[in-house]
Amino acid sequence: MRSLRALRPFAHREYRVLIAALAISIFGSGMWAVAMVYEVIHLGGGPLELSLVAAAGSAGLVAFVLAGGIAADRLPQRLLIIAVEGANLAVIATVSGLALAGRLELWHLALGAFVLGIGAAFFFPAYSAILPRILPPEDLLAANGMEGTMRPILQQAAGPAVAGILVAAFSPANAVAGVAACHLLAFSILNFLRPTPRAAAAGKGAGDAGARVTARARTSLLHDLREGVSYTIRTPWLLWTLLWACISVLFLIGPIEVLVPFVVRDQLGGDARMFGFLLAIMGIGGAAGSLATASFPLPRRYLTVMMVSWGAGSLPVAAVGMMDSFWAVAAALFIFGATGGVGMVIWGTLLQRRVMPHLLGRVSSLDFFVSLALMPVSMALAGPAAEVLPVWLIFLVAGTVCPVMAVVALVVARMPSDELAHPLTDGSDSDTGAADRSGSELPAPEHRGVT
Repeated sequence: MRSLRALRPFAHREYRVLIAALAISIFGSGMWAVAMVYEVIHLGGGPLELSLVAAAGSAGLVAFVLAGGIAADRLPQRLLIIAVEGANLAVIATVSGLALAGRLELWHLALGAFVLGIGAAFFFPAYSAILPRILPPEDLLAANGMEGTMRPILQQAAGPAVAGILVAAFSPANAVAGVAACHLLAFSILNFLRPTPRAAAAGKGAGDAGARVTARARTSLLHDLREGVSYTIRTPWLLWTLLWACISVLFLIGPIEVLVPFVVRDQLGGDARMFGFLLAIMGIGGAAGSLATASFPLPRRYLTVMMVSWGAGSLPVAAVGMMDSFWAVAAALFIFGATGGVGMVIWGTLLQRRVMPHLLGRVSSLDFFVSLALMPVSMALAGPAAEVLPVWLIFLVAGTVCPVMAVVALVVARMPSDELAHPLTDGSDSDTGAADRSGSELPAPEHRGVT
């Protein structure tokens, strides 16, 4: 029955359409990561040019992710998702056509990557906001677990592998054409999504919901952003989880992405293949943790389980810089990936069940922005830090600071008492929604399935 729980969202037609399109799009993104690299090399580019193209994609994502959250709260999420996939298709098809015609230049790739980054900035807040409209609350955990399972398999393993085969057998241009085919199929499938009536989603509070939509149409984008930030600051469990995320991204991402290759070379005597294998093991851990979480009900102590998973899962990273065994490092990264997957599935579900529906897009984009903004900072600091500090010390600090901050977040935000005051057991949402929103200064819309 536990395995069936993870599959429960597939009973809903709209979810089947959405997840099928998302799976194909994610697979295409994995292909693009490899096709883009070899297209840059084919055009005579080196590490600098590759960095510029990759940075263009990140810049589009960071620059527009907050706007994407506002759009997800203002516009129909279905139309937003379809429009983004259509834009992705147009960009990749253009790049593919230019490449096959021999007219592609580096600036075309950089511009295309920038537009794709903008598309991701609008897609993911809309995706997070549409799930509670097409699924009952008891299926949201499984839906988030399915995405967490699917993403590392398709984006980090299958997609890059297929792109590598196409590049080796044909050319980078053919691999890009394969990416375009993926986005064409995903776009076609998304058009089978049915519009979600706001009145049906809001129940007897539809009048209030309509009034809020009209009111938001008259407010400025800056006002909408301030409203989302204000709600986050006034919600302790939300604020302190984001603060913990800031610390974890700053301390962990750089060492794992930048310094693990040197651990592989200097401590394990390995090469790039060993590094890639370690990253794959970490991804498998994330997929396993996500699938396991989706197979069980949401824990009664959901905030505690989330923070303990993240905090305790960071501890093995503290020893990575001291290990001289491949399997020990692999085990540490597997645990880190698995516990990260558990925490992320619970976190995504909490956003969808405890954040007010008309704020979900903005809060999701704030979460996304926090991670994206500090990720390049962490990677930029890791290298210089390794010049003045031993690598083992950097990993030791990273692996111990995050568990300490997890405990601080639990205590300061009073998460244990908060989760007991706002239970999220399956089927109990209609009884707990009013209590959950009672501490907020914003109006409490009646919305089926959101606590």
